[in-house]
Amino acid sequence: MTLRDHESFRRAVERPEDEVDLGRAALAIAEGEYPQLDIEACVAKIDRLASAVSDCSRGETDPYRLMASLNYVLFNQEGFQGNRDEYYDPKNSFLNDVIERKKGIPITLAVLYMEVARRVGLTLHGVGFPGHFLVKYPEDEVIIDPFHRGEVRSLEELEGFVGELYKGAVSFRPEFLDPISKKQILKRMLNNLKMIYLKQGEPLKSLSVVERLVILEPDSVQEIRDRGLIYLKLDWFSQALEDLEDYLKLAHYAEDAEEIREQVASLKKRTTQLH
Repeated sequence: MTLRDHESFRRAVERPEDEVDLGRAALAIAEGEYPQLDIEACVAKIDRLASAVSDCSRGETDPYRLMASLNYVLFNQEGFQGNRDEYYDPKNSFLNDVIERKKGIPITLAVLYMEVARRVGLTLHGVGFPGHFLVKYPEDEVIIDPFHRGEVRSLEELEGFVGELYKGAVSFRPEFLDPISKKQILKRMLNNLKMIYLKQGEPLKSLSVVERLVILEPDSVQEIRDRGLIYLKLDWFSQALEDLEDYLKLAHYAEDAEEIREQVASLKKRTTQLH
């Protein structure tokens, strides 16, 4: 796979932040797994969920009535839920699968929640909370947990989450609840998927994810390095050499620079022998 294969994702994200359609961009991530994915059909399903929320709220615009209707439709009527039993299943990271199977991880359920909310006139923001993605209603600083049926989380609960996650080594900080951009949400979705594929030993699928990360952040030295290392696993030596040399030019003082230099030297010998 090459960057040429990611045109839907490129079109979705290579624009100003306020013009990014989060739902379509998230669906474009899934094209790596489903090349024939009908994105517009998936968007139509989100539209239908929003229509059901509008019907449930009977046209009221009060944000709390809308949130209650959103929770009722998604979690009571439709049965969306967090996939606790198969948390690391890649399907949880694909918005089309989440819509179809009605199961997901915190970030994909949050994207669906925000996209349905946007369609009924309710503006919500993603919160990149450590270890557990959340949603915020900014007017009253209400923190919503779509993974747990849209529960509203108190500050005490969130402090407890941090304590449990870091075993007391890190204290809760208010900036943990800062909203993040749509592009940052997409980056977190892709990083989750990248981690899963690398653990599963799927270099080609990992490469597809990393290429999307490079589209999202063309100057990311980490992603350039990781793409080079994946190329190396695939025995695509010339591509690996190009990326790893670029990495050293951009991050020559990095902690792993000496290790990468050794790999570059080995690759140069290998590519010379091949020619």
